[in-house]
Amino acid sequence: MSKICQLTGKHAMVGNNVSHSNRKTKRRFNPNLKVKKFYVPETGEWITLKVSTSAMRTIAKKGIMNVIKDAVEKGVIS
Repeated sequence: MSKICQLTGKHAMVGNNVSHSNRKTKRRFNPNLKVKKFYVPETGEWITLKVSTSAMRTIAKKGIMNVIKDAVEKGVIS
């Protein structure tokens, strides 16, 4: 499974570990992803999504259907 949020599209970024001697080695910054089940009251069913924790906060504020509509408009999901 890839490390991409299904609602926001967040994915791993690439950067450097920098030591005290200023030596640089490649590293990845992975998003904080969780597999979570959400209840959609409009359809009356449960859906399982792999979402970032920031997306969970957005779902708590806006509601699952509004977040899904925004993701469709942005083209993250089809």
